[in-house]
Amino acid sequence: MTSSPDLAAKTMLAHERLNEHYGIKEIYGRADSMHELIGTILSHRTTHANEVTAYRTMRERFPTWESVRDAPLPDLIDAIRTATYPEVKAPYIQLVLARLFAERGEADIDFLHDLSTEAAMQWLTDLPGVGPKTATLLLLFNFKKPVMPVDTHVHRVTQRLGMIGPKVSANKAHELLLSYLPADATVLFNFHKHFYWHGQRVCTWYDPKCSECVLQSMCDFYQSGGTAALSSTPVRRRQ
Repeated sequence: MTSSPDLAAKTMLAHERLNEHYGIKEIYGRADSMHELIGTILSHRTTHANEVTAYRTMRERFPTWESVRDAPLPDLIDAIRTATYPEVKAPYIQLVLARLFAERGEADIDFLHDLSTEAAMQWLTDLPGVGPKTATLLLLFNFKKPVMPVDTHVHRVTQRLGMIGPKVSANKAHELLLSYLPADATVLFNFHKHFYWHGQRVCTWYDPKCSECVLQSMCDFYQSGGTAALSSTPVRRRQ
């Protein structure tokens, strides 16, 4: 993909400002890559607390991955009921585990270390219920692959800043933002974490704190009226 020099420069400038604001971190993730994979599936459209509860309850009731794979579906759905849409996530989890045992003989994905980024992405996104967000989070956090996870916070903040267009989907933004940044896992990790935190704490969904934002001077949303403009429009339901 060919990137716009202006947008690439703006993206790097915003990244540098958030580095100064939040501090540069070393890459970290869950020590257990299977926990990261299944936990990220559980995390879709739910809170971190509910994800943690769902995962903990599942492992308490089904302490081995074989027992999760073979659990009666209604029982697994009940175990992860704190996660949104457990009736969708439970079959995905069992299908993922069934494929792992069929292909690898065990529930272990550490072989992804030895695959190219492209091959690892392809393998993960071929799994049921695993899209670009889950795959990139796992590959960046656990395997230090140079990929760009885009969750709802990263998508919202980069869209308001004007790095990506108003109609660019989160899936498309993975590729677009990656084209603006160095193919360096530490840079991409900090970009993701900082924009995630900024979306949680400052550039929130309905009541962004524009007056506190260190990106104010380069933000398209702020220049067009910011919080005042948002508060003058009808309340939008989050999709």
